[in-house]
Amino acid sequence: MQPHVHDLTPFHHSHDWQDAGAEGRSRALRAVTILTLVTMVVELLAGAWSGSLALLADGAHMGTHALALGGALLATRLAQRAHRNERYAFGGWKIEVLAAYTSGLMLLAVSAWLVIDAVRVLLDPHPIAYGEAMVVAVVGLIVNLGSAWLLHRGASGGAAHGHHGHDDDHDDHAHHGHGHGHSHGHHHGHGHGHAHGHGHGHQHHDHNFNAAYLHVVADALTSVLAIAALGGGLLYGWRWLDPLVAVLGAVVITRWAMGVLKVSAHALVDATASTELRAQVRQAIESDGDAQLADLHVWQVGPDAWSVVASVVADEPLAPAQYRQRLEHLQSLRHVTVEVHRCGGCGLGSRPGV
Repeated sequence: MQPHVHDLTPFHHSHDWQDAGAEGRSRALRAVTILTLVTMVVELLAGAWSGSLALLADGAHMGTHALALGGALLATRLAQRAHRNERYAFGGWKIEVLAAYTSGLMLLAVSAWLVIDAVRVLLDPHPIAYGEAMVVAVVGLIVNLGSAWLLHRGASGGAAHGHHGHDDDHDDHAHHGHGHGHSHGHHHGHGHGHAHGHGHGHQHHDHNFNAAYLHVVADALTSVLAIAALGGGLLYGWRWLDPLVAVLGAVVITRWAMGVLKVSAHALVDATASTELRAQVRQAIESDGDAQLADLHVWQVGPDAWSVVASVVADEPLAPAQYRQRLEHLQSLRHVTVEVHRCGGCGLGSRPGV
């Protein structure tokens, strides 16, 4: 007798939980990376031709900027490949989170460089070619404003389209019924649910894109501060203003960097589950007054995708699919595993209100 071959096709699902705006953000990152690289090459060539150290220095700075943006773009591409690789349990989203964390460290390095350079200038003042440096700062500001616009448009495109698509949620449920004493009965149930819905854009959860955007904004801020400092030096001879605004910029960028590091670090160690979402899951599962959650794990697996593993204990346990149905209104839950146990040693009389 040949063993029965199960048709597992309906239970297979993708771990690609990117939202609808992911492709738009990827295109924006690519465009900004190219723009930054072109600007870098032009400044380096112009600096070498004119002998301008300011242009050469800004061209080198643009190179580090392009490195950060290119790293963000590379992380996006690697994450897309990882979604199709079974070695990654929940897709490649954390590759992008890791890139965001790295960007945060690079922002801290930029802050440290600004402070060191400011201290050096204060200890050993040197003449500044204000006119030439002003031109470089203005060019850098224009490029950064253009880059910020491109990235903002890429993010807004995702928000405008909202969250469309077919979310294929497979419940890998095990319903274990435990009787009293040492006798155990086992019933395995599998539920297959589909969630359709239109939500809102959640690009704020795309840590990699946000970190790249922050690099552009930080660079624009330093350009604005540089223009202000150079203007003060050119008009009033305030040479001390240049290192002062450099320190001010370093403080602001450090605060931004710490925010990026905090958010991305929480995602890397699976500490992003909000209290509100956990409360909603618990309330939905325990809504019948019988079921209680003995164990609950909620963690993020995508920009707006969350996984749940729940252990339910009840006097009169239901099929796993029924508990799963109670969570269908929470559209951000994409991968739900429910384990159900009959309460051992608990008679009906121990139930509240009985």
